[in-house]
Amino acid sequence: MAALDLLGRRWTLRVIWELHRHDTPIGFRDLQRRCDDMSSSVLSTRLAELREADIAGQTPDGAWQLTALGTELVIAMGPLLEWSRVWAERRG
Repeated sequence: MAALDLLGRRWTLRVIWELHRHDTPIGFRDLQRRCDDMSSSVLSTRLAELREADIAGQTPDGAWQLTALGTELVIAMGPLLEWSRVWAERRG
């Protein structure tokens, strides 16, 4: 339930997706832009939560990236991604 609580928070999945999508460390401002300019306070909170959960971490220069556990999470969400593609096609 703790994982579902974390993943269900607004913007959490989007942040994970953006960190995964580019597969390279990304700075805070660039990540904020990729997340439709969400507020910096919300992004800071989500990143802190993801860091505490060992899903995301920072490089020595301060950029953000998924941890090994975060990458495993994205892999585990693969079936949900495939389901969402089918769902979107059916909705037209």
